[in-house]
Amino acid sequence: MAGKIAQRTLKNRIKCSGIGLHSGAKVQMVLNPAAPDTGVVFRRVDLPGKPLVRARHDQVTDLRMCTTVAAGEGVSIGTVEHLLAALAGMGVDNVLVDIDGPEVPVMDGSSAPFVFLIECADVIEQVAPRKYLKVLKPVHVRDGAAAASLLPGEGFVIDFEIEFANKIIGRQTAEFQLEPGRFKADIARARTFGFVQEVEQLRAMGLARGGSLENAVVLGHDRILNDDGLRYEDEFVRHKILDALGDLYLAGAPIIGRYHGVRSGHALNNRLLKALFADETAYAWTTHAKRDLQRPLAAADLGPRLHPAVAEAAL
Repeated sequence: MAGKIAQRTLKNRIKCSGIGLHSGAKVQMVLNPAAPDTGVVFRRVDLPGKPLVRARHDQVTDLRMCTTVAAGEGVSIGTVEHLLAALAGMGVDNVLVDIDGPEVPVMDGSSAPFVFLIECADVIEQVAPRKYLKVLKPVHVRDGAAAASLLPGEGFVIDFEIEFANKIIGRQTAEFQLEPGRFKADIARARTFGFVQEVEQLRAMGLARGGSLENAVVLGHDRILNDDGLRYEDEFVRHKILDALGDLYLAGAPIIGRYHGVRSGHALNNRLLKALFADETAYAWTTHAKRDLQRPLAAADLGPRLHPAVAEAAL
């Protein structure tokens, strides 16, 4: 394996509990170490036979306001994107996720509690080379004013543009390059968001039943309803970057290339991956990368620990 970068998993198992953002169901979740080439796999321990659900783009079944993966009728896991973003951002390739309900707990609406869990469990290298998905030529998808692209490049970069009629958000743009420490510092704490006038409609659709000011940024017509305000000045576009990183980890490996999103969401991100894999000349699998932007982080990379209140919520 000389000259190649090793796959990684967790050193120890670690658990958390919370509620599902959309289902409102109480769930317990355990992150377990997993063998090389396992990828990210969910195990529904509350169902007969404890069925497995692989976190893959071709296992996606529902994209309304979140990303859901499934392995047959009644065997699904919803809102996987925040956990997947944390695993991608912290460089974890293989993990078995035991969960006793239909949805990953929302925690505080961001990836920060999952980053905390990964840090507590620790990340170790495995005796197998890391696989990368290298973008060889541009791939584009569009839906009206929304668009998403994957482009060739070195390392992995996400740039995103959003625009909302709500004047608090307006138009925001941001670019994020996946490097050691950057995900935790710049992206992980960005929370999901929604509009108070849409709450009743979403709940009538069976969505947002677990949503609250504790796990989402909620906007009124002219103000943010959360007492603590925003964590970043441009928290909204940063959360869209977080979502895209999680959605793209459903490719089954880290991507070498650039993602460009304009008003994109879960559905378009999934269409983009399907368009990429539909063209065998647009990508290649490789175990070679000029630099590994998701190596295990040294103590100096980690920055300050999460606020004790976040740590308590994660545990």
